[in-house]
Amino acid sequence: MRELSEYHHDEIAELRARDEFFWLDLDTPDEATLEAISDQLGWHPLAVEDTREWNQRPKLDDYEDHVLLVFYGVRSTGEPQDAKPLEVHIYVHGGYVVTIHRGCTELALIRARAQRRQPTSEQELVYMILDGLTDTYFPVLDAIDDEIDGIENEITVDARHDQVERMFRIKRHLLMLRRVVGPMRDIFSTNLDALEDLPGLQRGSRDYFRDIWDHLTRIAEQIDSYRDVLSSAMDVYLSSVSNRTNDTMKQLTVIATVFLPLTFVTGFFGQNFGWLVQHIDTFPAFAGLGLGSLIVSCAILFGFFRRRGWL
Repeated sequence: MRELSEYHHDEIAELRARDEFFWLDLDTPDEATLEAISDQLGWHPLAVEDTREWNQRPKLDDYEDHVLLVFYGVRSTGEPQDAKPLEVHIYVHGGYVVTIHRGCTELALIRARAQRRQPTSEQELVYMILDGLTDTYFPVLDAIDDEIDGIENEITVDARHDQVERMFRIKRHLLMLRRVVGPMRDIFSTNLDALEDLPGLQRGSRDYFRDIWDHLTRIAEQIDSYRDVLSSAMDVYLSSVSNRTNDTMKQLTVIATVFLPLTFVTGFFGQNFGWLVQHIDTFPAFAGLGLGSLIVSCAILFGFFRRRGWL
């Protein structure tokens, strides 16, 4: 098997003439290169048109002697919610594999791994490429898991609005991952015959692709479970905020109730009744009737609050 990172017409023609299997990995080819290689390898015009237009939905298109597989990996850029999808167009034929992408450095790592392991069959190489791209999801999901655990711990201690923003960012990111992982899982659960029937691929290739399907299924289940955990965390946040609001309202109610006797006493003694004016004319009378009634009423309220468990 030959591994190529640049397109050369004569080299490809020589490999085809010797019927030697090769892997050509192209990073952001220009229009002239794409047109030349599609003419030389006989790609279907619709497949080439899909390669010109990126942001394709994951799919597997069968064109009799070759297939176009649009597959996605993911790249972590630091924060788990900032991971970016990696779109790779994979042309599979019994005599070659061509991968076209835009700055997918993960494929360079896969090429290095292929050089060390030297795959002995075409289906093993295709499996190695797909498995390498699929494995890029696991570190990102692990980071998301740690982020969710941290948010849950923070919410139980002190619920804040910025935690809601972080949860919504993670949830949107999980939705983006789910949109590409779901269709890829469906491809490997229903369309394996399109790959298995290609010239050069043996019938045993189904076992390789079934392993990819198993990994994608596990990734999809992890994404769904994280979305459920985020929904539960949001419920915990709302419950914490509600409890904190109830505590605040209870404290304000207690304060307002404590000041209620003061309002009553000041209002009562502020009335211009003759008895009040004539009899409360000394400080002891004021202290006994005014301050004394206020202290007694506050003590009664304090005892009532303690008995009800409000203090």
